Amino acid sequence: MTAAEPPRSRTAFSAEFVPADYFQRWEPRDVFENGQPLEIDLGCGDGSFLLGMAEQFPERNFLGVERLLGRVRKVSKRIGKAGLPNAKVLRLESRYTVEWLLPPASVSRLHLLCPDPWPKAKHHRRRLIQQPFLEAIWTALQPGGEFLFMTDHPEYYEWGVEEMGKFGRFERLEWQEDSFFYPKTDFQIQWEAEGKCMWRLQVRKPATA
Repeated sequence: MTAAEPPRSRTAFSAEFVPADYFQRWEPRDVFENGQPLEIDLGCGDGSFLLGMAEQFPERNFLGVERLLGRVRKVSKRIGKAGLPNAKVLRLESRYTVEWLLPPASVSRLHLLCPDPWPKAKHHRRRLIQQPFLEAIWTALQPGGEFLFMTDHPEYYEWGVEEMGKFGRFERLEWQEDSFFYPKTDFQIQWEAEGKCMWRLQVRKPATA
């Protein structure tokens, strides 16, 4: 497995979701038993966005995916301190989670915010937004579900738009900064303080798909 190693030798954190099996797809009720719509935050960082959304929308469930143990520990503590039963964190690679663990039509919205842009041409193959990844997103999203991508890197944004155009099955939506409630990530706060502009791409899987 190229994903982060499962916590076999440690006790799971209080708000951490640990799959029973890392080699088969799980069901949303394995994570949250209440059956509420599920949203995924890929690369959730320090959890600022994840907690902000969970606090604002208690009628939805939010799962953050983060590969770094220290960040998972921090996010879990923040979830527990805030008393948010609709938020959990999974320690795993984002690509592996989307392509191999999310069951079909299980996610209402999937967020990819401020990912590593891998700016060097020789590293572009490491970017998350590739055709197999978009295919996996399409499969995981429910009909009418949405994928939201944000970056401070204009070239990666153009890459995402081009890859999405090649994929050709999503409907593009208009996404302005103040279109709807959307808390800022730790990276967004940092980069905007440096005067950087955020680039946004929001698409929807047609309801009839």
